[in-house]
Amino acid sequence: MPPPNIIVLLTDDVRWDDLGCTGHPFSRTPHIDRLAREGVTFRKAFATTPLCSTSRASFLTGLYPHTHGITDNTDRSAASHKLVTFPQSLQRAGYETAFLGKWHMGNDDSRRPGFDHWVCLKGQGSSFDAELNVNGTTVKTTGHVTDALTEQALAFLKQPHAKPFLLYFAHKAVHPETTQRADGSLSDPNASNFIPAKRHAQLYAGVKVPRRPNALAPPQGKPALQREIAGLPPLGPATGSSDESILGRLRMLAGIDDSTGDLFRALENSGQLDRTLIVFTADHGYFYGEHGLSVERRLAYEEGIRIPLLMRFPPLIKAGATRDQLVLSLDLAPTLLELAGAAPPAGLHGLSLVPLLKRDLRSPRESFLVEYFSDTVFPRVAKMGYQTVRTDRWKLIHYVDLTGMDELYDLRADPYEMKNLFADPRASRDLDRMRQELSRQLRATGGVP
Repeated sequence: MPPPNIIVLLTDDVRWDDLGCTGHPFSRTPHIDRLAREGVTFRKAFATTPLCSTSRASFLTGLYPHTHGITDNTDRSAASHKLVTFPQSLQRAGYETAFLGKWHMGNDDSRRPGFDHWVCLKGQGSSFDAELNVNGTTVKTTGHVTDALTEQALAFLKQPHAKPFLLYFAHKAVHPETTQRADGSLSDPNASNFIPAKRHAQLYAGVKVPRRPNALAPPQGKPALQREIAGLPPLGPATGSSDESILGRLRMLAGIDDSTGDLFRALENSGQLDRTLIVFTADHGYFYGEHGLSVERRLAYEEGIRIPLLMRFPPLIKAGATRDQLVLSLDLAPTLLELAGAAPPAGLHGLSLVPLLKRDLRSPRESFLVEYFSDTVFPRVAKMGYQTVRTDRWKLIHYVDLTGMDELYDLRADPYEMKNLFADPRASRDLDRMRQELSRQLRATGGVP
């Protein structure tokens, strides 16, 4: 099999259950759903840090943040120029490589190593009339940012390609517009608007947003979330995401779906569709009021760490396939390198998913690590760094910066993480086992102890 063309569609903040193909009751995502219908859906995919910059670095490197060093959303421009990424390996293996969209590891929009073609928003960019760095030239666009980025993607796809190509398309959507307050914190995205393209402004108007059971009551048994924080109300239904903010996100997602349809048509017109591996995923999830949370997607609950992961490549992937093994954002890099026949850098934490694509259904892992290095942007989660280990059944959240506030969940009996078993003597053996597994994961990945 010759090396495939590769398109990675990385979205911002899209939950695993925002898509029609993953069970959303009204979200209209027919083109994204096509990837699932004609490819594979990984139903237990996770980001190893639910934070934009950190997660994006893990996708590109196949490493945990305690190794790659992009541990928060502060200006990591200089460090991100030094990352060893899979596009660099693909470039050396003979690929033509293109980056397009939101880099979001610092505000520096200059070209990073490993990319022949570079189209980048500065920092977060803006939802309308965004400025792009196109191979060193500033280009002012008009209209919605998703549409402007898609025009650039189509222009790249329509160029003649003498070599296999990588298009790494990192959407700004569905991230909201945010503004900086005088104290340096960011405004609440619920108040600052998720801004879709004008054609989608009234999509889903009047629709009632369904909520998971853990969004209907204040958190209990979660000492870290139940702390009194000056200036903030206790968490509960009133502090979660509003229906309108959720609908705004889904309206922005409709623009991504339109974009995906445009890419399908371009590949079909050029005869490259079935020669191209298409990957759709997200940097992390988002809270829709679960445990009273909205903007604090930094936490280790399922809504923050679970992500969509779809892949389409007919020469290898059976149409309509599903996989329920535990897979990670870290696994993208080694998977794409193996498919391209490129040598991976030494010491990657991620594992290639090619065996799963070939229908070898053995689980690549029995557990994995999630980590977060606290920052001060949102007072609710300041000084809440944690190390978490998750298996198919259990999750242990160890707060590094807080004492006596750890959490243990039996996900089989309690999928919404509403009953903390950390202090339950009946779960003591499971707690000991999960503590040992957390230590093992940290040792195995160089994160100590």
